[in-house]
Amino acid sequence: MNAESAIATGYGSGAKKNYITNGTTLKSWLLTKDHKRIAIMYLVTVSLFFLMGGLYAATIRLELLTPASDLLETGTYNKVFTQHGILMIFFFLIPSIPAILGNFLIPIMIGAKDLALPRINLLSLYIYWIGGILTIYALMQGGVDTGWTFYTPYSTTFSNSYVMAVGLGIFINGFSSILTGLNFIVTIHTMRAPGMTWFRLPLFVWAHYAVSLVMVLGTPVVAITILLLAIERVAHVGIFDPSIGGDPILFQHMFWFYSHPAVYIMILPGMGVVSELISNFSRKKIFGYEFIAFSSIAIAVFGFLVWGHHMFVSGQSIYAGLVFSFLTMVVAVPSAIKMFNWTATLYKGSVSFDTPMLYALGFMGLFLIGGLTGLFLGSMGLVVHLTDTYFVVAHFHYVMVGGQVIAYLGGIHYWWPKMTGKMYSEFWGKISAMLVFVGFNLTFFPQFILGYQGMPRRYAAYPEEFQVLNIFSTAGASVLGVGLLMPAVYLVHSLIYGKPAGDNPWMLPGLEWRTSSPPPTENFEKMPVVTWEAYDFSEENGLDLEEAKRRDAVIAAA
Repeated sequence: MNAESAIATGYGSGAKKNYITNGTTLKSWLLTKDHKRIAIMYLVTVSLFFLMGGLYAATIRLELLTPASDLLETGTYNKVFTQHGILMIFFFLIPSIPAILGNFLIPIMIGAKDLALPRINLLSLYIYWIGGILTIYALMQGGVDTGWTFYTPYSTTFSNSYVMAVGLGIFINGFSSILTGLNFIVTIHTMRAPGMTWFRLPLFVWAHYAVSLVMVLGTPVVAITILLLAIERVAHVGIFDPSIGGDPILFQHMFWFYSHPAVYIMILPGMGVVSELISNFSRKKIFGYEFIAFSSIAIAVFGFLVWGHHMFVSGQSIYAGLVFSFLTMVVAVPSAIKMFNWTATLYKGSVSFDTPMLYALGFMGLFLIGGLTGLFLGSMGLVVHLTDTYFVVAHFHYVMVGGQVIAYLGGIHYWWPKMTGKMYSEFWGKISAMLVFVGFNLTFFPQFILGYQGMPRRYAAYPEEFQVLNIFSTAGASVLGVGLLMPAVYLVHSLIYGKPAGDNPWMLPGLEWRTSSPPPTENFEKMPVVTWEAYDFSEENGLDLEEAKRRDAVIAAA
């Protein structure tokens, strides 16, 4: 049986209108309730925030090229690194995969016509825009210099920057995350196609179910924290400021109670993407499906129990520190389960090194380094030396950029043919993936050494003996920047000149590959009925492995 024809049979291949062509006016897009169009609008907006955050990062690296503070004044430097963190964390890392790939794919992956609450979905986009506009306004008016963590009492007493406006923008943006998470939970519970049982769900959906729980339960905490900060700043009520009876450690507890789970808001969706890529480009059922699914839930649960490892040097009880250190080691176990199972899936698989797979393999290597160095920071003896050094900066970026951003790029390349109906250049995709990997390591690995040698973060000037490693880091940032900008060129180019992708260009079994590319407005011409297990590459499912190998060989030769 021909695999591609089997995949397409009865599933939207004859659709006359898709989400792109069904009404092309600006009003039709701005008032749409189609989850796919909302995802595309998120894609454009999130990409703009990523570009702005990247420009701030480039400015930081240029300043650190020399030991003296000769490009930026110290106060300006404080604003630049603060604004880089705010834009990248709250407006890129947290929303990128859920708002774009999750929005676009979850209904299609479970056989639904749309998300359960389409009007709420559009509202979440508008809320994201409002929060972003307020934040950009504050940055244009003079910015904020507190660091992205807004630590008190500096943020409530001493800072004269636009803390209130930025805080309001982040506060509003939090409701976008809450509504998106609520929408995903309701959709996954109530709108699965016939036969789509919980243990036939793609692991991408499991990851988003877990992260939605964190969004709904954790985001209100940071919203309340920012609200209390505003009350103290405006009304001078003693909440966090010790000079008027407040407790600054209380702010850290409340902030990190959300912000450590927020790390998993950023990384869990990326793990879901990588699970899809590893299995599908190995053409092999993923090893230990149930363990990977439940490990996502375990990460979401344990993520709420380890916030205190950010506060080992804050003066908290030594006994509390011991508990948080132990729990930090425990939370590493579910992530290790994923890494081992991905490796076992690759073993004896029919691996094809397409661009998305290169990103998946890069994720595994970089996230491994990020995770292992996190254990260093969870050890009470080491963290006293490493706190507030560039070791922390390197660790965070290995997890967030080496993890989430790499996974995001892999997911965009993987589902781009489905989203647009066009194929991009594999040659330039692979070049870009390799530049990103090399540039990233050249940028951030020297920072581990700098941090261990004692270079503090958040300083515009540093001793001359650190300059060589900073030059390596800035050079790496240049390579990384080129690698990150390349997809914007060849993906946009593919929209105009790309070859038609076909309904199932990768020859894969998931529901999203059983509808047209791009999908019709209601995703499927008729309700699909799922009769196969997740990641089923058997011939009975219309996927002949030998035929897939021959197709891969033809593509490679071309």
